[in-house]
Amino acid sequence: MSHNHPKILIVSRTPTCTPMSSASSLFSVSAFRLRPIARLSSSRFYPRFLRLTRPFDVLPPRAYPSLRASSVTTMADSNVDAGMDAVQRRLMFEDECILVNENDRVVGHDTKYNCHLMEKIESENLLHRAFSVFLFNSKYELLLQQRSKTKVTFPLVWTNTCCSHPLYRESELIEENALGVRNAAQRKLLDELGIQAEDVPVDEFTALGRMLYKAPSDGKWGEHELDYLLFIVRDVKVRPNPEEVADIKYVDREQLKELLRKADAGEEGVKLSPWFRLVVNNFLMKWWDHVETGTLKEASDMKTIHKLL
Repeated sequence: MSHNHPKILIVSRTPTCTPMSSASSLFSVSAFRLRPIARLSSSRFYPRFLRLTRPFDVLPPRAYPSLRASSVTTMADSNVDAGMDAVQRRLMFEDECILVNENDRVVGHDTKYNCHLMEKIESENLLHRAFSVFLFNSKYELLLQQRSKTKVTFPLVWTNTCCSHPLYRESELIEENALGVRNAAQRKLLDELGIQAEDVPVDEFTALGRMLYKAPSDGKWGEHELDYLLFIVRDVKVRPNPEEVADIKYVDREQLKELLRKADAGEEGVKLSPWFRLVVNNFLMKWWDHVETGTLKEASDMKTIHKLL
């Protein structure tokens, strides 16, 4: 097959050569070989794919030899989701989440799609690693985002600055000092909010704790995450990506309390993400004190996994 448009290469672990679209422009090849992406729907995605395929992000076959992926749902198998937004659909099938046990030990990897299906969460007890970023400005106001209406899970809910997953790649699997998770947080702050990497250096994130929770989104989708809670105090330029974020706002403590009141009363259609609510109810206000006094490292407890089920 020949095309005049540019191609890029990414790694696939799909075991057989299978057409992935009716136009036959996307193919996946055998494990840890390469597949061509013949056409990109938008030029803005090109840097994202380049980041995915840097040499140090590609896991060699010998890496984590004992790990196996959970059963995979492919694009071709998912006609029921044909109405899914194209960007979210791509992320759901191409992003590989890190599967862990309840002690946060890596046990495998699977697509974002499979990791968020309540059927698989319940039947296979799929638990994946995640992170939640809480970014404060120099006035100690917390940046919140409202998730895009095209999000598969929890659309249009208000939540903390950025919530996502480290991916199954070497740079985001680094365990020491949660470096892999901090690398992922820097990546997603750029993807979702347009915050440049130099404005949020990975060394500036403080991992304050981990929590394990489960939360259904609707009858089909949900979350089952071991969530790293990352705090950072920086003044940044924010350029929200409308495919990911519907709105943003900085809030002080009193403004956050008012937002919580509206959510509890069902006013103005305000909804909060379940993981944000758990952090607010269990940790946020005492950690906010440490933000204001510059003593975040003193509050860090990365030995405990808080099970908030």
